[in-house]
Amino acid sequence: MTISPISPPLMDAEIPASPPRTSTQRPAPPGARARKPATWGWVVYVVLIMLAIAYIFPFLVNIATSFKTEPDAAADPLSLVPATWTAAAYERLFLNSDFPVWFKNSIVVTVFVTAGRVFFDLLAGYALARLRFRGRSAVFAALIAVMAVPGVVLLIPKFLVINQLGIYDSYFGMIIPLLADAAGVFIMKNFFESIPVSVEEQAKVDGAGTFRTFWSIVLPMSVPAVMTIVILSFQGSWNELSHFIVSTQDPALTTLTKGVAQLSSGQLSAGTQYPLKLAAAAIMTIPVAIVFFIFQKRIMNATAGAVKE
Repeated sequence: MTISPISPPLMDAEIPASPPRTSTQRPAPPGARARKPATWGWVVYVVLIMLAIAYIFPFLVNIATSFKTEPDAAADPLSLVPATWTAAAYERLFLNSDFPVWFKNSIVVTVFVTAGRVFFDLLAGYALARLRFRGRSAVFAALIAVMAVPGVVLLIPKFLVINQLGIYDSYFGMIIPLLADAAGVFIMKNFFESIPVSVEEQAKVDGAGTFRTFWSIVLPMSVPAVMTIVILSFQGSWNELSHFIVSTQDPALTTLTKGVAQLSSGQLSAGTQYPLKLAAAAIMTIPVAIVFFIFQKRIMNATAGAVKE
């Protein structure tokens, strides 16, 4: 009789493992997570479109009303399609009013003020950013203080200074007080401080002076900031009103902002005359829009000045 050998007990490690339990949860279909952001994206687009319409609609009403007749503008002022198209308002502005004189004065003042602001803002911003001189911190603190003061507060002191200097009712009184801009100096100072100092040190090692370094090295790298100052200076001087009110009273020196303000208030005409007033307002926006569209690509696409340290 043969006795079968007794098999040794199975160790724990030899016990066959049970198959892993499969989860009953089904995998999410592809693109399921993208549905929620996509929905929110559409909501954001709808909100932005509504805001754009809210901002653009008054401008469209302005353009449409300038081509309407007086009865049409009074009967349906918000209509975007004139019942009768006419350019009578524009013809009256240029042929039977002082509008060409206003336009000329605004062009003269804006060109000189823009050129002066860009020049002085660049020099003052570079001096505050790079030059070390006594009282530099005090000058910068005064600059910040000027930015914090409302412009209306300075109207009476500005009038007194202009009158004492003997430049009241002249182009000098209209231009000189606007040649410096605290906000422009502040912008240029911060931009110059973002440029690596090593670039200027290398230029000084090669024998370049301070102005030569600024003109040949730093300025070409500052094209985006310069274009920003050009746009802000042009827009600010073109739309300036309060300064011209206290600096002139001669009708021959009236600018567009002052003339259109008088026209809108009814000082120069009787009745509503909506087409005439809105035609003048529409023409005022054209130069600013042209300058912005010309220089916006230089602001967005300028890459000069990218330096690796």
